[in-house]
Amino acid sequence: MTRLKIGIVGATGYGGLELIRFLHNHPEVEQMDLFTSSEEGVIFSSKFGHLLNIHDVPLQKIDYETLMNYDVVFTSTPSGVTSKLLPPLVGKGPRIIDLSGDYRLKNLQDYEKWYKKEPAPQEIVDKSVYGLTEWNEKNIKEAELIANPGCYPTAVLLSILPLIKEDLIDPSFLVVDAKSGVSGAGNKPTKMTHFSETNENFSIYKINEHQHIPEIEQAIEMFANVKTSITFNTHLVPMTRGILATSYAPVKDGVTTKDLTDCLQETYKHHQFVRIISDANTIGTSRVKGSNYCDVFAKVDERTNRATIVSVIDNLVKGAAGQAIQNMNVQFGLPQTTGLDVVPLFI
Repeated sequence: MTRLKIGIVGATGYGGLELIRFLHNHPEVEQMDLFTSSEEGVIFSSKFGHLLNIHDVPLQKIDYETLMNYDVVFTSTPSGVTSKLLPPLVGKGPRIIDLSGDYRLKNLQDYEKWYKKEPAPQEIVDKSVYGLTEWNEKNIKEAELIANPGCYPTAVLLSILPLIKEDLIDPSFLVVDAKSGVSGAGNKPTKMTHFSETNENFSIYKINEHQHIPEIEQAIEMFANVKTSITFNTHLVPMTRGILATSYAPVKDGVTTKDLTDCLQETYKHHQFVRIISDANTIGTSRVKGSNYCDVFAKVDERTNRATIVSVIDNLVKGAAGQAIQNMNVQFGLPQTTGLDVVPLFI
């Protein structure tokens, strides 16, 4: 196949830096250029010293005529940017993979309510394909615009969708308790992410108001054909990377731990990046750090007749850049592991 020309808009964020890290060693990437709205001409490695002698290239001005010449354009910007930036580019040449939240929600009123921003045009949102790779491969392959899932939804959905679809758990009483490292908040300093506020502190935020709630509910309906409302809350952990999501739901009569595990194993037996864990003592964020893996563990509490379902990902990889590249691989007929088959850092 022809080797790929890649453009990245928003390369200076954590998600953008992870795109660069993986695409640098991707065997089918021939060219990778970085675009900016405010720092044209700045040598990228002068901003990020770890890329010295690796990516000593100037940031380029965002220009539609230039972007149209790429095979793939990744956009890794804050929400509210690509809703205005991308419409003139969709369908004009490159495949677009958007890591922001601007094209995930099909209902524009939901976007306005939860993101509190002006939405993208409905006709462009309608063209977007939700990029949960293991569940939407066929549509991803043909998509002009991929809405890369959020980090929390990726962790949650990969763990619960098989169990809902096979009617093993009751999603009408689904409660999700999720925790993330500080990098999930991006690299713009805030009071909440200030070292003095975060260090040795464990806090909850956006109680019952997180913008990933409608995304998870929409995906449950899309892939499991079940309409439901969930309780979902998020917590900030004083670590850099990682998400651990614990979901609780009643199990249907007679459902055992083995039933849950068998269902998960059968669903993901051909998907290398989802690993079903049999020992709860071996699941944790350090087991997937720096990698595109999602580890899942499930167990039935026979006393309460409820399931506890645990999943872990690296929020910057499987929850962002890694899944985006996995989607790119699908689009160009490459093995999904291409450029992503790395061992987790662990320590």
